[in-house]
Amino acid sequence: MAKISDTGLAGSNSPFNRSAQHDAKRTAILSQAARLFNSKGSRATTLQDISATLGLTKTSLYYYVKTKEELIYQCYLATLEHHLAGMDEIEARFPAPLDRARAFFLQQFETWLAARQNRGPHFAAPLEIASLPGPQRREVEARYISMFRRLRGYLRDAIATGSVRQCETTSATRAIIGSLDWIFSWLHSHPQDQVDHIALQAWDIVEYGFYNGSGEYVPAPMRPDPPQAGYIHGFDREAQKRLKQQAFYKAGTWFFNKQGFNGTSLDEIAEHLNVSKGAFYYHIKNKEDLLFNCYVYSLDITEGIYRQAAALEGSALHKLDQICRRIFFAQNSDQGPLIRYNTITALPLPRRKQILERTEEFNRSFGDVVRAGIADSSIRKIEPFIAQHLIAGAVNAAMDIKLWRRVDDLDATAVDYFDVFFNGLRPRPHQ
Repeated sequence: MAKISDTGLAGSNSPFNRSAQHDAKRTAILSQAARLFNSKGSRATTLQDISATLGLTKTSLYYYVKTKEELIYQCYLATLEHHLAGMDEIEARFPAPLDRARAFFLQQFETWLAARQNRGPHFAAPLEIASLPGPQRREVEARYISMFRRLRGYLRDAIATGSVRQCETTSATRAIIGSLDWIFSWLHSHPQDQVDHIALQAWDIVEYGFYNGSGEYVPAPMRPDPPQAGYIHGFDREAQKRLKQQAFYKAGTWFFNKQGFNGTSLDEIAEHLNVSKGAFYYHIKNKEDLLFNCYVYSLDITEGIYRQAAALEGSALHKLDQICRRIFFAQNSDQGPLIRYNTITALPLPRRKQILERTEEFNRSFGDVVRAGIADSSIRKIEPFIAQHLIAGAVNAAMDIKLWRRVDDLDATAVDYFDVFFNGLRPRPHQ
């Protein structure tokens, strides 16, 4: 007589297995929440939105999650657990460290594509880790750091075996992960049947940047433009107003970058600036308006840097180098900080589109420089739009580098950070 177990009805696929059903429903909830968080933003997404798209009542949803904040936390954990589980599989399959780095890199594109093609769940981009409550934030950060260290370990092992040239691995790892975190913002604009090709071409730039051979890129010295004089005539009210607004935008940017949109308080910013709430609210309407203007202010700075660097003499690769390093300097010096795009989904859709359209226009400028470099032979023949998005993602993640490594010389750190891209673009003799 056949056993129940032989029929498959007692296994994890059984319709009577309550634990499996619960896990499947929880996965569906996290996937749908992640899809909405990535597209609409966590601030604009409600639990009712999530339950409605799943055909659930709010009561049914509350059985799995009590608050939106808890759901965000669970989504971020699911994302990082997916990455770490993927690394477990990669390490079991690939003994060579550079092959492991390659597999991890390509896996991020495949995960995105699988969700788009309904072959796998959606995973939330962990944009607002800073706004999570303390214990939850520390747990998510611990998993993020674990992922970071494992990828950095692949690079260090590859250097030890001679398959990768000497480089500053903490900076390189940060730049690569920053590029990968950015794919959710641009990959959707390309046909799905091109994603595999795009992923391979993106990895080609990174792998080429690690090539352990002759012809490494040697950056020229960079001297930041001197800051503008701070003297303002005492009766120039418009200039005084402008300086105060800039102080608000700089302080707001710092708090949004550190604490996320939900974790930032306007009263806290006013106290930080040592101004009365009345004076603060005279210039700032509300938190959303401050965030929007922080993006505008940062874009004004980056576009000014681009215009100055683009006017320099030299090859296109030299100009690209100067643009990246000057933005890095602005992000991590007293000139900044510049806004991180981790808070972009906190803006309402019309304002978000306005910022993203201007951002994309600026990112295309990177592509224009790459095309010019291909024309003047300072950059090898690659697909410019892929290079521009990799660099844009790395630029966004370049803030707070001091949290990841010791910084004695800010520009030398910038060179370390963008090194893999400069060398990935430069024509070099190869094996």
